[in-house]
Parts: sequence; C-alpha cells; structure tokens
Amino acid sequence: MSASRSSGTTDALGPEEGPGSGCPKGAAPPEQPVREAGPPLPDTGSELLAALLDGMDAALCAFDAAGTVTHWNREAERILGWSAQEAVGRSGFAGWAVRRADAHEVRTRLMSAMDAPGRQVHEFALLRKDGGRVLVRSQSAGVRGADGRPAGVYCAFSETHARIDLERAIALSEALLEDASWGVVLVDVDLRPTVVNAYASRAFGGDGTALLGRPLGELVVQGVEELEGALQHVLAEGAPSAPAELWVTLRTARGERRRCWRSGFLRLASPLAEEPVPLGVGWLFRDVTAAKLAEREADRLRFRTGQLHRAARTASECEDPMEAATTLLDYALAGFADHVLVDLAAGERLVRRAATPADRPGPCLPVDGGSLPARYGPGHPALLAVERTGTVRTSAGPGDAGPAWAAEHRWPRDAAHALCAVLRSRGRTLGVLTFLRAAGRAGFERPDATYAETVAARVAGAVDLARALAAAEG
Repeated sequence: MSASRSSGTTDALGPEEGPGSGCPKGAAPPEQPVREAGPPLPDTGSELLAALLDGMDAALCAFDAAGTVTHWNREAERILGWSAQEAVGRSGFAGWAVRRADAHEVRTRLMSAMDAPGRQVHEFALLRKDGGRVLVRSQSAGVRGADGRPAGVYCAFSETHARIDLERAIALSEALLEDASWGVVLVDVDLRPTVVNAYASRAFGGDGTALLGRPLGELVVQGVEELEGALQHVLAEGAPSAPAELWVTLRTARGERRRCWRSGFLRLASPLAEEPVPLGVGWLFRDVTAAKLAEREADRLRFRTGQLHRAARTASECEDPMEAATTLLDYALAGFADHVLVDLAAGERLVRRAATPADRPGPCLPVDGGSLPARYGPGHPALLAVERTGTVRTSAGPGDAGPAWAAEHRWPRDAAHALCAVLRSRGRTLGVLTFLRAAGRAGFERPDATYAETVAARVAGAVDLARALAAAEG
C-alpha cells in the first residue's frame, strides 16, 4: 500500500537558531527531559485506511492523475491474483491486468471519471495472474486534491456474475415481500413478525403494519402452540424437509375464521458474521383451506357411499324388513352420529320402534317390550319434520345446559345436536328418523342432511315393506 508514515520526531532548534527560545544569547539552555529511543509512533490514520480497504467486500484500486496504481486491496488480489506489492506503482493495467489490445479503451474509461461528475459504471474484461479472463463491473469516480483540482481516480469492481447474483437475490427478496402469490412473514428470534407481505396481510385479515411486533397469540386464537413450536424448532434445528399443514383459527374484525395453511420455514442467519447468528425465521405459506375442505368432503362422500353400498348388500340378505331397516342404520351411524331413533306414525302419534342404547354406543335394536309412545311436546323437531315433510336440524344453544336440553327433548343425556329426517314411502309419511351427536362433535350441516335423507328413504322402503307384509298376514 502507498500510505506514507511519519517518523514521529522533529529537529530541535538550537539557542541561536531562532527567536523566542527564552534564553539570552550565550546562555546555556535549560535542561530538557530526554526521551529514550524507541520504535517510531504508528501512523494510525494510514493503518486505519489500510484496514478499511482490505476489509471491503468489493475490489478497490486507485490511480493518481498520471494513471499510476496507488492502492490495491485484498479483494482485488483475490479476484485477479495480483498482490498489492505487484500492483502498486504500475502504470495503468496495460500488459498485466488487461490485454494490450484493450488497454487504451479501459484506461480511457477509467481516467475519464477524473473530470466527470458523480460515478461512472463500466463493464470490461480483466486478466488474472494465471492468464484467465474475468468480466467485471466497475464504479469509478474522481478524487480531488486539497486545492480542489483532479488528483486521481478510484475504481471499485466486482465479478459480473457475482453482481448479477446479488441483484437477483435483491430482486427476489423484493418480489417475495411485495406481490408474491403466497404469504411471506419474517419472524424475529422472539417470534414476532417483522416483515409481512401483502398476501400474508390479507390472510391475517388486517393491515400489514398493524401486525408488526405483535405476539402471534394476539393474531391466532387456536393453533398458535403448533405454529410457535414449528418456529422454535426451525431456530434450534433448522428448516424441516417438507412443508407442514397447520390449522389455525384467526381473530379478525369479522369474527373468528378457521384456516389451513401449507407452510414452509427457513432459518435466517447473518451473512456478515463468522459464526451463524440467527436473525429469525422466514415463514412462507399458502391458504389451502378450500382445497382441504374439498378433499375432506370427497373423502367423506366416498366413505358414506361405501357404507350405503355395504348396508344395501347386507340388508338384502335379511328376511325381516325391520331387521333390514336397523341394519341400514347401523352402517349409516359409522362416523356420522352417536345415536339414532326410529319413531313411526301410529295415527296422530309417534311411537318408538327402534333405537341405539341411550348410555353407550351400540347397534340399533327394536325397543324392548314393544312400541312405546314418544312423548314429544309441541314444537318438537321430530313433530316439525312430520309437519313440514322435510328435514329439521337443531343444536343446543350456548346458554343451554346439555343434559337439561336433551331431557327436555326426550333424547339421551349427551345429545347436543339433532337431525330429524321424515320417513316417506309411496307418498305417505311413515315416521321420523332422528340422528343425534354429542357435544364434542360439530353440528349437522347441509351435506349431512342430504346423507340422512338418503338413509331415510331406504329405511322408509324397508318399513313400508314390513307394514305391507304385516297387513297381508293379518
């Protein structure tokens, strides 16, 4: 490096060599403390400059006004192979760092920055010490002396492919954090969002800036433990090998929403530290709720169709039509409901003909001791189903006590959701089929009503056949 160093000493003036010495002419000067000889004091400014230049990530060289190389840092040595001792003092790049055919053009480009305002960007090929060529992108600017006149040029350069890679990385990060078609959230080591892109803001149902710095528990009502557990695992162990599907319930201005997010995680570490220092986690996700619900519904439909097929084959082997009816219900109950009641019309009343056990899971069997009247009060869902000739769904309200609500409706004490489907055959109402679910399960929905109506139609056919045979025998 060409940084100069001062000796750290000055010449002393004798008593007769200048005014203001404080001693009369011819008098002996007062004794001065004598400093012991030692190494020259370091020029800390030059050493600091050398350290800064060698610590730069970009290659840097400088030229004086005549085009002589005055500075050359370690990154320039790494890229081209020429050391500072070999580079400093040379006149331009001709014959060693640039082909002679290109030397004049490269020199003209670089030295033109001395008189031009601002920085100039160029691309040209340089020669490595081993003879290979490398394409670099340079930024050069003029250097002014103390008198304000042009004193030289400095040039910072890097390999073009490295620069392009950097630009691509920056462009990719900006695209991900702005208009990506999936959510991107950067989470710090305290598991608080620091960056949220537009997709993630919409997914959380709020303004992206309002989400920053807030604990995830304020945004996610259910599923936050699984989410935070995944983030902590990534911080400690690294990214998982495959995406994970997380079901969460979000708290939004329009109420709570249940969503499924297919998520991938990346551990973020500082590229500037010698040892990997965790900066947080990059969390990428897509909302796949619609697809998962459709998949779940397809699986449910496939299972129910299979159950109906097996029920029909088994019921066809039953000699007694009522046994066929209860067999159909045993297959229909699997995965659908906890209890089923069969109430058949007897004049103006409904009588209980078959039911599952009230206190435990079990098959649907005829009521012991014969048919018993169903003591339903006015407005009972089963009576409404008969009156409307359609399906009725109901559930215990938030303020209803479960056992009391079930007892009021004459249902097993664990019942919390009910679906009453009317039994119709040959244009006549034969009774009501009631499916019941416990409080730990979701209420009946429209697809459940469709399935129950299909089961009721088959059961009604068996009940009608049983009545026809009984009438023929009577």
